[in-house]
Amino acid sequence: MSEFKVVVTDFNYDTIAPEIEILERIGAEVVSAQCTTEEEVIHAAKDADGIICQYAPISRKVIDQLTNCKVVSRYGIGYDVIDVNAATEKGIMVCNVTDYCIEEVSDHAFALLMASVRKIVEQDKAVRRGVWDYKVTAPIYRLSNQVLGLVGFGNIPQLLAKKAQAFGLKVVAHDPFIPVHAAEQLDVELVDLSTLCELSDFVSVHAPLNKQTKGMVGKEQFKQMKEQAFLINTSRGPVVDEQALVDALRENVISGASLDVLETEPIDLNNPLLEMKNVTLTAHIAWNSKEAELELKSKVAQNVADVLTGYYPTYLVNKKIKGKVLLRDK
Repeated sequence: MSEFKVVVTDFNYDTIAPEIEILERIGAEVVSAQCTTEEEVIHAAKDADGIICQYAPISRKVIDQLTNCKVVSRYGIGYDVIDVNAATEKGIMVCNVTDYCIEEVSDHAFALLMASVRKIVEQDKAVRRGVWDYKVTAPIYRLSNQVLGLVGFGNIPQLLAKKAQAFGLKVVAHDPFIPVHAAEQLDVELVDLSTLCELSDFVSVHAPLNKQTKGMVGKEQFKQMKEQAFLINTSRGPVVDEQALVDALRENVISGASLDVLETEPIDLNNPLLEMKNVTLTAHIAWNSKEAELELKSKVAQNVADVLTGYYPTYLVNKKIKGKVLLRDK
C-alpha cells in the first residue's frame, strides 16, 4: 500500500511521467484526473495527501472538504486558482514555481514587441496576398530610444529589461513592491502607473493576477498612453480590462496590442480582437519550451514530495504558515 496519495487534478501536458517518477520515490500513489469544477475536484481529491493543479479551482469550498491534504502545488507562477487564505487557515501549504520560464516569457514578450514595431504579421499577410509594398505597414519607427514600460518588475520583466536595453530601449517600470535601488541597479526608473502610461511607447504587462491587479490596465490607462503605443500582455488576461482595450483599439486611442493571454481562454471565436489587423495573438504559449516544461513539472512535484516528507518546500507561497505548521528546512 502506498504511503501517500497525490492527485493531479488537471493538466494539459502529454504526460505526467516526471511527476510520477519524483513522487514514487517517496512512496506516493499518483492519481490523475481532468477536473474543471469544484465538485469534480472534491470527488477526486477529498482524501489526497497532496494536490497538483493547473486550472482546476481549489476554492474555499474545495479546501473545506479536504480531509488529509497538506500541500497544493500549482503548475506555474500564478496561483489565482487557489484560495490561499482558506488553505492557510487549514494548515495547507500552497506552492508554485516562480523561476521555471523566466527566459521563455521574457523572450516571448520581446518577440511580440519586435513583431509590433516592425509590423511583421501585417507584412507577412500582405506578401501572401501578393502585395509587395513597404507602404502597407507605414509608418514604422526606429526602435532605439523608444520607451518600454513594464507593469510589474519581478524576475521576468527584470530580464526583459536587460534584453530591451541591448536594443537601445529606455526602460521604466511600475511596481510598488520593488525598492528603488534594486531598479536603479538595472538602469530602470521606477514610476507610478500614470507616468508609465504617459512615457511609454510599449507597455508590457507582467503583474500577477489578484484582487488589486484585476483590470488595473483599463480605460483611464489607455487614455494616458501615446497614440502610437502598443500594449503587450504575457501575464494574465484579466489584469487588462479587455473591453476597454477593444474600445481603445477601435477608437485609435492606442496603436495596437500583442497578447498571449486573454480574459477568457481559449478565445471565444466571436471576440472582436480576432478581427483587428493591429492585434497579434498567441495561445498562452509564452512559458513554453521543452526545457521549461520539464523544469516546471519536476519542481511542482518536488514541492509536494518535500512537504510530505517533512520539509518546507522551496517555492512556498503562504510563508506565514511556517508559524502554524512546523517542518524542517531543506
